[in-house]
Amino acid sequence: MARGAKGPAHRNSHQSVTRPLRQVYASTLVGVPGPAEKATEQDRRDLIVTVARELAETEGWAGVTTRRLAERTEIDMGDIYRHFADLEALIAAVAVCAFADLAADLAEAHAETAGSSEGVWPAVATAYLDFAYTNPEVYDAMLALTPDLALGVDGVPAAPRAVFAELRAALTPLAEGRDPDTLAEVGWSLLHGVVMLTRGGRLRPEGQEDREALIAQRLLRWP
Repeated sequence: MARGAKGPAHRNSHQSVTRPLRQVYASTLVGVPGPAEKATEQDRRDLIVTVARELAETEGWAGVTTRRLAERTEIDMGDIYRHFADLEALIAAVAVCAFADLAADLAEAHAETAGSSEGVWPAVATAYLDFAYTNPEVYDAMLALTPDLALGVDGVPAAPRAVFAELRAALTPLAEGRDPDTLAEVGWSLLHGVVMLTRGGRLRPEGQEDREALIAQRLLRWP
């Protein structure tokens, strides 16, 4: 299942994190007794996804091989292939789980601004950037390596749609007659663009906080 490394080699740390991130890699085997061979089929699948995610973030997707997964999970290589025929299928599973985590982060940020509609988009934008900079390989899986998870594709799982719904909900108070869906698409595009250009070293490092503040506080407001 080896694959060449994807995404920019340069990774900037996020300099404007304003709230603590919850642990991304929550255990998928809570309440399951004993080693992996005693787990259910779904437990094994979840464990493979979690370990693949951890390996990707520490070693890149090139480090996610069937042999490494078998060693880390104590699941036979044949069983791993039974769950995921190839690396693309595994990356898609990781991406769906990560979309769900991102949606939860955005919802949490929204909830923390209860009673302040003006503060929702800045909080949600910050949460999005926190996630993207903290999980670069997983972020690539979500938005660079899985074209079938695009919103316009039939049958796309609920998790990517949930991320868009959270962005839309955060920007709706700023719409003022504009189409909320279009505004959410523009907001998502701005966030994704600044993440990828920053990670690629294409933007001035000293301007990072100003760029992000501009996106969060001014660019999408009605003139």
